[in-house]
Amino acid sequence: MKNSAKRSDKRKRRKQANAERPATFAAAAPKAETTPTPPEPQSSACAEAQSPRTTPSPTNAQGPPTDAATNRVPPVGVAASPPVPSEPAPQTETNESTGSKPTEPARPTPFVPLLPYQIQDVNSNDRFLWNCWSRQTGKSFTKSLRRILRGLSRRRNQIFLSAGERQSRELMQKARQHCQLLRIATDYTDKSVFANSSFRQLELTLPGGVRIIGLPANPQTARGYTGDVFLDEFAMHANDKDIWASLFPTLLRGEGELDIASTPKGKSNLFYELASNPRFSKSTITLDDAIAQGMKVDKTALFEAMGDEELYRQEFNCEFLDESTAFLTYEQIAACEDPLLVTHDNASAIATDPRELFVGVDIGRKRDMTALWVFAKQDTSLKTVALIEMTGETFAHQFDALAELLSLRNVRQCCIDAGGIGMQLAEQAVQQFGNHRVQPIMFTAALKSQIAGALRVAVEARTITIPAERRIRNDWHSLRRDISEQGHFKLSAPRQEGSHADRFWAAALALHAAQTSSGPAESLATKPINFARKGTW
Repeated sequence: MKNSAKRSDKRKRRKQANAERPATFAAAAPKAETTPTPPEPQSSACAEAQSPRTTPSPTNAQGPPTDAATNRVPPVGVAASPPVPSEPAPQTETNESTGSKPTEPARPTPFVPLLPYQIQDVNSNDRFLWNCWSRQTGKSFTKSLRRILRGLSRRRNQIFLSAGERQSRELMQKARQHCQLLRIATDYTDKSVFANSSFRQLELTLPGGVRIIGLPANPQTARGYTGDVFLDEFAMHANDKDIWASLFPTLLRGEGELDIASTPKGKSNLFYELASNPRFSKSTITLDDAIAQGMKVDKTALFEAMGDEELYRQEFNCEFLDESTAFLTYEQIAACEDPLLVTHDNASAIATDPRELFVGVDIGRKRDMTALWVFAKQDTSLKTVALIEMTGETFAHQFDALAELLSLRNVRQCCIDAGGIGMQLAEQAVQQFGNHRVQPIMFTAALKSQIAGALRVAVEARTITIPAERRIRNDWHSLRRDISEQGHFKLSAPRQEGSHADRFWAAALALHAAQTSSGPAESLATKPINFARKGTW
């Protein structure tokens, strides 16, 4: 009873004390509900913010930003308008109670900002686009991003056709990088889907079942698909008119879109002809245009490194040049290209090839490269199976590579440039492998004309097959035919991209080896020899 009375007295005293105490805590005001401001659109795939995020003020939560000109929400990951110079931040009122200014929300920074001409292309709604852009201005990067965004918004498959399998893989790699930076879940596959063919189909599956399909350009691969199409470096495609005829049914259903992008390659191709097609929206971006819009590049150093004014005008000034002085036109070279042809850069890769092999060697040391071109005889034609290039290598290293190649039992004949610095390697090769397999060639003006003429005849007759690669195409096309002051016909080539038409001359020597070979080795099978005398020998 005493304990109960004590507890009751304590409670009374506590209530009395609370009633006499002044109110020192005001009721907490309810927190205002805030809506997070969405991140600003990026000029490329979104990146994480560079500073910590804070909750923005409720007055700044205005929903997705829109383009002031069109009043529309820009596509995900793309800026609504070209970047503008930064303006001073607006002044904000100071909080009277704390004396501090409200914290600004963090701004995400793009990994690779797009330039204005790239933004314009990505945001374009044109159905047919023709883009003639300079080298290294971001054609493949921009177009792959555009087609991903268009595919997701239109719920349509996207078909990428490239000049060859290597170019197809590079283009699909750019598409995968865009998806990773945009946080788009993808499923990547690499499979063979064409019977009796080495075609590989690369495929990205995006949300909603949208497929990005990468293929080497060929009339066979262009058939059987429905969706939007991107023709990458279309001027470099072999059989461009057959590809064109095969892909158009792909675009008929669902208002299919077509993007074409390339640098020029003469006037004898469909890409040049489409420049005058009124159905296409056209865009031409030279290197100067790209620099004016913010691209960082040393134009003078680039020109000096290329060392060929005509090639520079084509590759970077987007000029469709006349080919009247070219020994081989781009159209002739493209006719013997095979985008699916597999070539190797070492001797061990062709060691098990059962066909007869013919080798041509053009020797270089410091200024020029050494090129070893290998043809394999297949019926009545020759197919390129290997191209080994060496730049700045010692003669000892060059001879080791040549010796490894000549050690293959199927190498029937090798023609090697024996003039100037090539004499030493030619003598070593003859000494080790014999003059029945190695034929030193001393170039004269007449012999050069003969060997080059034979290669041109083979190109026109399409009896040789070469890879569809830009470096080879430009190297062969660099050879010019001129008339000397004495009225004689001469062949010359500028020194460009580390080559002096070295690949052309290596191929011409390999063809000469095939045409001058004594033929396959022959053998005669007989019965065991019967000796007249018997006994142990």
